[in-house]
Amino acid sequence: MKIVINDTELEVIKGDITKCTVDAIVNAANNGLLGGGGVDGAIHRAGGPEIMEECKKIRERTGGCPTGEAVITTAGNLPAKYVIHTVGPVWKGGAYQERELLRNCYINSLKLAEEHFVKTIAFPNISTGVYRFPKHEAAQIALETVKECIQNQFIRSIQSILFVCFDDENYHIYKTMIR
Repeated sequence: MKIVINDTELEVIKGDITKCTVDAIVNAANNGLLGGGGVDGAIHRAGGPEIMEECKKIRERTGGCPTGEAVITTAGNLPAKYVIHTVGPVWKGGAYQERELLRNCYINSLKLAEEHFVKTIAFPNISTGVYRFPKHEAAQIALETVKECIQNQFIRSIQSILFVCFDDENYHIYKTMIR
């Protein structure tokens, strides 16, 4: 499923984000930037040690990456130029700014992409795995935030944004909501 807003294409696909040939792949990272399970582990395994080395340097400089923020590294062996690591919120019932923090993940990832003149970017379903963010709500936040950024002309260099869903449930949710 695909739509176009102000010359920027938004597309929902089902697949493995580590196989996407794009300028930047977004990683649903943890605060320590030291790899983990899910998308984070898959990206580090497929991308190789270069990504971890850059993450360690960022961690030494900054102590990690706060929830809602984003940092950028090489993509190592991935079919991309960059990995943008963003830390999504753990769902605690919605009373701890989880929605705003998730929104910030998309905004800050797009800001970094713009700063690096990224034309194509792929997002996973941030926080919907072990962080337990409700999938419908997470998809709504992702799509609304990205659309707002496009409509407010915040996005200038990005021509294509992929929402890469690993599981059927997220894929069907996004496919329904992207219209």
